[in-house]
Order: sequence, then structure tokens, then C-alpha cells
Amino acid sequence: MPDGEGYDICKEIRKTSNSPIIFLSAKTEELDKLLGLAIGGDDYVTKPFSPKEVAFRVKAHLRRLSYFSDVQNESKNLNNNEEKIISFGPYILNESRAELIKDGKSIGLSAKELKILSLFAHNQNQIISKEKLWDKVWGEDYVGFDNTIMVHIRKIREKLEDNPSKPEYILTIKGLGYKLAVKED
Repeated sequence: MPDGEGYDICKEIRKTSNSPIIFLSAKTEELDKLLGLAIGGDDYVTKPFSPKEVAFRVKAHLRRLSYFSDVQNESKNLNNNEEKIISFGPYILNESRAELIKDGKSIGLSAKELKILSLFAHNQNQIISKEKLWDKVWGEDYVGFDNTIMVHIRKIREKLEDNPSKPEYILTIKGLGYKLAVKED
């Protein structure tokens, strides 16, 4: 944009939004880059640039925005003092205390197992793809980490299921992902 209009637009956007701003510019001087970042830009890419690189930079900024949004929500929830309790079948998942209870007995869960089970509990009877599972639990782009996911699912089944080889709760939906099957009353 001629005459520094991009800088003005960035300032206006920054007044009302925390959305990531990436400058794409032909200006390659260090002063131009520093000015763009100083007035609120999150990144500065100079021409010529690779469209793939820009796409990955956008993804990275959105991932960070999502992470900080999640952290803010968790912080609000901590200040709320309300316990987050979800029931399914004979289980009670208390997210605030990071515990799973069956018949009054606590079942130990690792941090990742808790995140996975929480995701399933919030999305009962809905199929969750491996990609979504990886994104929500590990916070990264899925690049075929099937074994890692399968190991965590197996460990959760061993803790939940009476017969882990014939699961009733955490079901594999071939070619689609997994779901927490809960019989509705």
C-alpha cells in the first residue's frame, strides 16, 4: 500500500483486535520491518515470498492465538471456583481436580489421558478424528502420529473398560477416528 497506509490500517485494527497481523511487503529495509512490528504487526514477510511459507506463518500465529485464548479461558475457569464435572456411564470426570471416579474409587490419569478423556466427555457420541484429537490435546498440526494416539487410547481403555480388547466406551470408528459411546437414557 502506498504512503504507509498499511501502518495506519495496522494501528486501527490493533485498537480493537488481538488478531494476528502479518505484513506482506516489498519494503526490505530493516527500519520498515521494525516499524511494522513496533506498531502492532506480529510478523513481517518481504517479497518475494513463498506462498507455502506464508501459509505456515499464518497457521503458527493462529495456533498461538488459540493457545492464549485457551489459557485465558482456563484462567477464568480457575477464578470461577466451579468444579467442572462430567458424567458418562458409571464414570464421573472431575476436570477441576483432574480425577476420574468409578464406584467411589479414583482412577489415576496422566495429563494427556485427562485431556483426551475430557475432549471425549465434552463430545459424547461424536466421532473425533485423529487430526482433531492431536490438535486439541497436543496443540500441534497432525502429521501422522498414529502410534502415539493409539498408545494413549489403549491406556485409557485399560483404565475404563472391563474388557479393553472389546471396548464399550472408547470406540474406534474405522477411517474416521474415535468416539466416547454413551447410552442415552
